[in-house]
Amino acid sequence: MVRLPLTPEEIERGQRLGSLLRLARGERSMFEVALAARVSPETLRKIETGRVATPAFSTIATLAQVLGLSLDEVWAQVSAAPATSHR
Repeated sequence: MVRLPLTPEEIERGQRLGSLLRLARGERSMFEVALAARVSPETLRKIETGRVATPAFSTIATLAQVLGLSLDEVWAQVSAAPATSHR
């Protein structure tokens, strides 16, 4: 199976998802959160750093639950276009 390259928008969305998850994780260790979400710490690290820009929906849903985020909240943060300055 050949995977198409990600678009710049998908890459940016993946980076926003990673930032949101890192912020929500706070002081908890990556290992602790990954264990609770039943994903590998390596998978969580790749998502948080944007290396996996399009993780499976079930992975996002489980991480959101573990981190106390609603899927609506995740979608709102991740799908929002970055603010641009017009100064």
